[in-house]
Amino acid sequence: MKVLIIYDTKYGNTKKVAELIGDGLKIVEENVIKIENVKEIDLNKDETYDLILIGSPNHMGSYTTNVKKFIKKLPNSLLKGKSFAVFDTYLGKDFEKVVKKMEKQINKVMPNLNKISPGLSIKVGGMKGPIVDEDLPKCKEFGINLTK
Repeated sequence: MKVLIIYDTKYGNTKKVAELIGDGLKIVEENVIKIENVKEIDLNKDETYDLILIGSPNHMGSYTTNVKKFIKKLPNSLLKGKSFAVFDTYLGKDFEKVVKKMEKQINKVMPNLNKISPGLSIKVGGMKGPIVDEDLPKCKEFGINLTK
């Protein structure tokens, strides 16, 4: 399976989640994993992935502007995917708030893209993190479950 994991991050927590999900996906040796900051993605590069994962921190109840722009441009880009899943990092009581908003936007702009899994929401222990200890294993488990 060819997988693209895209993330945006301010303090490095969402990047860490992306990397841990990638570790889980690597449990299947044939999987090819590419992890990129959303700011570095070239939408004019003709590539097709079996799975595109998109992650964002929760910024005041929504996902980042960079991720919103990426999702909006995705249907008209050369970058293609067969399925998707999303993940977020959150503080406080905003569990799955951003995940649901990203899924809704992706379903709206790319209705033929298959959601392979419900989103993953990972709690951080403060504005700058770190990821809370009990949520760390969930990241790798999410990646492993995506291989099934």
